Amino acid sequence: MSSSFAQALDDVGKVADAVLFEGYVLYPYRASAQKNQLRWQFGVLTPRDWAQRATENWYSNTECLLEPAPDAVLHVRLRFLRLRRREVQRLDGDQFVDTDELTVGEQLHLPWDEGLPEVIDADLPLGELIELADGKRVIPVELAGERTEEPITEDDRPVGRLVRTSWPVSARITVGTEAVPGPYGALKLRVRVENTGNTGPEPSAGSGREEALRHSLIAAHTILVLSAGEFLSTADPPEWARPAAEACVNEHTWPVLAGSPDHPRVVLSSPIILSDFPEIAPESPNELYDGTENDEILSLRTLALTDAEKREARATDPRAAAVVDAIDSMPPEIFERLHGVIRSMGGVPTFDQVRDNVPTISDETGGKPWWDPGQDASVDPETDSVRIGEHTVAKGTRVILRPTGRADAQDIFLVGRPAVVSAVFNDVDGDVHLAVVLTDDPASEFQASHGRYRYFRPDEIEVLA
Repeated sequence: MSSSFAQALDDVGKVADAVLFEGYVLYPYRASAQKNQLRWQFGVLTPRDWAQRATENWYSNTECLLEPAPDAVLHVRLRFLRLRRREVQRLDGDQFVDTDELTVGEQLHLPWDEGLPEVIDADLPLGELIELADGKRVIPVELAGERTEEPITEDDRPVGRLVRTSWPVSARITVGTEAVPGPYGALKLRVRVENTGNTGPEPSAGSGREEALRHSLIAAHTILVLSAGEFLSTADPPEWARPAAEACVNEHTWPVLAGSPDHPRVVLSSPIILSDFPEIAPESPNELYDGTENDEILSLRTLALTDAEKREARATDPRAAAVVDAIDSMPPEIFERLHGVIRSMGGVPTFDQVRDNVPTISDETGGKPWWDPGQDASVDPETDSVRIGEHTVAKGTRVILRPTGRADAQDIFLVGRPAVVSAVFNDVDGDVHLAVVLTDDPASEFQASHGRYRYFRPDEIEVLA
């Protein structure tokens, strides 16, 4: 691997690790905790036979756009966790027998399903890839099963052992390209990851997913690095590339630009929806394996664990032990950094800047700010309407949501969903926004009662007669 590829992969490494270990072991970091009984939820690609029985995913498909330079090389990296079962056995006479726990001195040993990180790398010259007769290159992935034993001793005599077992995993990565119409020589890149293994005969009830996970790619994601040239944003492409970007099909994964914004030559395609150029907050010093939690609250809760709970957490997984140890030794100034930071504000304006440049509240507007609809009787979201095609749309109009490729990723999930308009808003820039509630969501009534709406442009809805 070239040094440029290595540097690009390092730039996105921390974000990729957060994807890889999201939900790996959740607070309170103990094997006995209820929330740790159902793990492996993100980016799981199970064997195809199980996926078709259980409506899970067995493949992911990434499509994105790039403008390669001549002789460019594409580096493809697939990363995932592989399940490895850790069993604890005690020595009973001359036989080893399974046990739920084994204490030797101060050390507690517990059974646990570990996640073994796996990395598959491939370098593909784009020129050769384009010239292939079928337009694609297949990279096989074959990982053999393994069983290891680690003795547990006390005073130099054996008292038990740890048995770690992993199972075979079979997959393939298919990489292909096609030309994008236009004058710039852009390409559409397609990277498909498939689990080609199988679970064999249908497992007995209750053990099916457990068996399937042994042969699965867990938290699977890809990192794509271009040696020369640039990737184009799928969420915010240049105007000439917008039709091609909107035609990209991404299934069970979400590609975003990563690394340096100056020369976007890295794409991270993950099962977690991110924005372009994601970063780990510099105020977050520890990997807490739960990106949906507040670091400060989670750290304080971890400090509140009893000594017995911390002992169990340390025995659960080396990563859980590292979290507990790091938080136990965290100095006060680090906690102060976790308390919060403002990123969205520039420098604080002077009084003269505010006075000279910002419209003020005056008696002419009845004491209301210029942006408040209440100061303009001609604007009322409750009664305003907008013309869409042959229809006048106002509060109460029933619609079908048709968000476009320019929409937020969360809105794309709502394509084809029925909704009703609750208000029509005219903003200060002259744009119109429709506040809607979904009619097939049981929570919509509650959300509407609290003023929680979803907002769409007029060109993102289809009016029902």
